Amino acid sequence: MAATPLLSTGASAEDILQAGAKNDLHKILTCNIRVDLPDDEKLGFGWKGRKDICIDIMRKQKPDIICMQEVLRNQNEDLKKAFPDFFSFGFEGPEMDGPQVGYQGIAKNPIFYSTKRYDLLSAGGYWLSETPLVAGSLSWDTARARHANWVRLKDKRSGKEFRVINLHLDHKSQPARVGQIKVVEAEAQQYQKDFPQILTGDFNVGMSNAVYTSLKGDGWTDSYTKLYGDAEPGYTVHLFLGDKYPKKDLGKKIDFIFYKGDGISAVSSNIIRDAVNGRYPSDHYFVGAELKL
Repeated sequence: MAATPLLSTGASAEDILQAGAKNDLHKILTCNIRVDLPDDEKLGFGWKGRKDICIDIMRKQKPDIICMQEVLRNQNEDLKKAFPDFFSFGFEGPEMDGPQVGYQGIAKNPIFYSTKRYDLLSAGGYWLSETPLVAGSLSWDTARARHANWVRLKDKRSGKEFRVINLHLDHKSQPARVGQIKVVEAEAQQYQKDFPQILTGDFNVGMSNAVYTSLKGDGWTDSYTKLYGDAEPGYTVHLFLGDKYPKKDLGKKIDFIFYKGDGISAVSSNIIRDAVNGRYPSDHYFVGAELKL
């Protein structure tokens, strides 16, 4: 009985099956948007001149969830206005480093999720240190305080629940990066092995690094290499230069979308190299993945 009105509108059985399958797909982005710096403004890469480019390129991907890094308060406010049907979690809360301005300013890793698509069940954050409940805590010679945000969401279409963790590992200390990812692994291990979890961010390492191999050993799957193999796909940092970046032959993919748990798989993954009139949204390429639950 329920199928009759659907078919009478011209929808085939195959169309209905494809629509149902699409309900299980979730488009995830991880985007290091680069902090809003006066020095960048002087060089022509300032946030005011590229925020619309950043927003347009994100929108073009039709995301359900956007995980960002290096977000200052004014940038978070701009992005909330640009995505009124999304909720931004993870900016508000305990502050980070003492300096309030410049590259060491209070930059965070918010998670934007579609409120039309998801219900928020729970959320939180912790610090990537030996004392993860102490705000702004530093360990292992990390150059700055680092943190992870997470949300547990319920898909309104399917009723399925899953979890998203977003982070930005230290950019200078390898011992810090290793210690920080161990904190993330231990925290995620509190959940049942079959519970779907997604881990995104700027890891500041390539695929040959101990951080990457540690994650794979802990059961995390890289959505990109799952589809395209283990060959190095190339740089995601380009310093606003795109394919004119002089060190591109040495660069590595350092922005990732991982997943673990039963019933979750990668359907597509891409490095987003889009520009508008030769201008890039950030000094990083964004990375996307379509995950099926």
